[in-house]
Amino acid sequence: MPSEALLTGPAPQKLILASGSRIRAELLRNAGVDFDIQAAPVDEAEIRRSLQAEGATVGDAAIALAEAKAMRVSRRNPGALVIGCDQMLDCNGVWFEKPVDRDHARAHLQAFSGKTHRLQVGIVVARDGQRLWHNLSIASLAVRVLSPDFIEAYLDAAGEPILNSVGAYQLEGLGAQLFSRIEGDYFTILGLPLLPLLDFLRTHGVVPR
Repeated sequence: MPSEALLTGPAPQKLILASGSRIRAELLRNAGVDFDIQAAPVDEAEIRRSLQAEGATVGDAAIALAEAKAMRVSRRNPGALVIGCDQMLDCNGVWFEKPVDRDHARAHLQAFSGKTHRLQVGIVVARDGQRLWHNLSIASLAVRVLSPDFIEAYLDAAGEPILNSVGAYQLEGLGAQLFSRIEGDYFTILGLPLLPLLDFLRTHGVVPR
């Protein structure tokens, strides 16, 4: 029987992904989840700066940013389940953001070279402006020592898509060449801890049990 046939049946309530991330939408879609997309207009950089100034942990920041996105979209979509998500990267206590250009991406890779960094991904599901559920998943990634020549060749080959990733890499592509060891969930590294999210959606009848 085709896998699609196992995933039929109307969902009891609308599901919205409050993110413009292509890979998050692709992961949900490939898992057979029916959803709409509404990117959440929040000032992520300002929220991060405020939280860091208050002494928040990286994990706290990931959850807070995910909640801000979910709440913003939830308030304008009564009755819908809204998924907010945010991925944070810290290396030796330094918080990294998405690189804005090639020079910034190069600086990221130079900082990661020979070190281990952590990706922390927060998910919040909200309905009618109330948080129903949240999850924090963490992955640890050891970057091998990267030569200057390798970094330049990698940046040439990977191109602009890496600017959409906080770490300047996409593990499902050329980014795999950066690492010597990875500990943690693959979906977390891609930016959406899919398995705990699917478990939550099952309990609410959005996907079949």
